[in-house]
Amino acid sequence: MIIGSLLAPLAVAGISALFAALISVTDSIVNNYGECAIDINEGQRTLNVKGGANMLITLAEQDIFIPSACGGRGSCGECKVKVNSDVGPILPTELPYLDDSQRKENVRLSCQNKVRGDLAIQIPEWLFNCRRCENAVVEKIVDVTHDIKEIYLRLPEGEEIDFVSGQYAQLEVPPYGKVRESTQRAYSMASKPSDRNQLEFLVRLVPDGILTTYVHQRLKEGDTLSLVGPFGEFHVRDSSSTMICVAGGSGMAPFKAIIKERIEKGTMDQRDIWYFFGAVKERDMYYVDWLNQVDEQYSRFHFVPALSDPDPDARWQGEVGLITEVLDRYLKEQIPSSAKKEGYLCGSPGMLDACMAVMRTHNMHNSEIYFDKFS
Repeated sequence: MIIGSLLAPLAVAGISALFAALISVTDSIVNNYGECAIDINEGQRTLNVKGGANMLITLAEQDIFIPSACGGRGSCGECKVKVNSDVGPILPTELPYLDDSQRKENVRLSCQNKVRGDLAIQIPEWLFNCRRCENAVVEKIVDVTHDIKEIYLRLPEGEEIDFVSGQYAQLEVPPYGKVRESTQRAYSMASKPSDRNQLEFLVRLVPDGILTTYVHQRLKEGDTLSLVGPFGEFHVRDSSSTMICVAGGSGMAPFKAIIKERIEKGTMDQRDIWYFFGAVKERDMYYVDWLNQVDEQYSRFHFVPALSDPDPDARWQGEVGLITEVLDRYLKEQIPSSAKKEGYLCGSPGMLDACMAVMRTHNMHNSEIYFDKFS
């Protein structure tokens, strides 16, 4: 009986090991797709790659980086590419992120589709300028509010990122605590483009956020981070239209870059700029002194800070109310209705959707509204 009781678990273990070996062998055979060719933008680039991994990883290994705020976990929907060859039916994990027009054009999530054969894809040309930088040194960390930090990174000697004000990079933090793998998240550059070797970011603490928790609780000056970028098509268009800019929280970052660049280039008074910044309490408001100075110095720049719920004993002198209410009031009473306008928005999806609705009531069309919506 004792021998039988010992043999039974040994037999089960042996069978399990055999099945595991068979699965491993089968997987290596079935998923051995060999060498595959990827045609990008009708011959603009041609890659010869090993099949088996998803498109996002495969392209990154060839130094072509597709934006992915979630780091390839299929939860942000940003890593879209147009596929001109057959990669099979749209997966359930892709459906929430693709609208009808994208489905008809065979736009797919690159993180959800493996390279199983030759492919033909289309991507925006600016993605060819994206690069990965390792070991950027954290030169300075500054608390600008109770939950927002300025992070200053200096790239390694000889490395730089050529970006446009309004674009973002994906910061990467290493495994820590119960987080077992590196994590990437997207953050707009707050520095002006001429500072190609030194980049600035604004990181707001998100409850249970993997990257933001690391930055706020573990990151120290002298540490190093990796980043990938630049990404994004959020930038100021070349026109004379009045700029209606709205932001909240760390949505300040791209506008800080835009304003600093225009000051540096001497273009602040070339067009009217109205910058609305919304927060809840006075402790959530920042850069007010600097922006008020810019307002005083440049006649065509107008800074409009607003608190939705100021403390009763606060000495707040700015606007009070939801930023949508303040925006609507200024569009009615302060900003000439006859002026041609462009909207520039950066912040949470809810705030942006509400602000765009207000803009449309003032005859601003969707084609004239540009935004960077946080996921």
